[in-house]
Amino acid sequence: QGQLVESGGGLVQPGGSLRLSCAASGIIFRVAVMNWYRQSPGKERELVATLSPTGYTNYADPVKGRFNLSRDNAKNTVELQMNSLKPEDTGVYYCYAKMSCREYWGQGTQVTVSA
Repeated sequence: QGQLVESGGGLVQPGGSLRLSCAASGIIFRVAVMNWYRQSPGKERELVATLSPTGYTNYADPVKGRFNLSRDNAKNTVELQMNSLKPEDTGVYYCYAKMSCREYWGQGTQVTVSA
């Protein structure tokens, strides 16, 4: 079965940076659409960023210019670089992969932005 494992979450001060990684196994990674979602308490899960196999990226308005999503096909990983973090960025971040007939979710990693 396919599996996604996130890492890199933690506590950071406002204005700081974190880098989240998602390692994929059992997935044809190079043809998968890779997304990051986040969910904060009391709110619905929201799409943060998406990356297509062709390199197309799109970001939610609140993170544009601050977050960058990239993939390394040789390592079967995607990386979400988060800069200039704000308290409202706090939440559980989930990696997501979509194939033509299957989808996969990671277990989530907590990101807390607080002084």
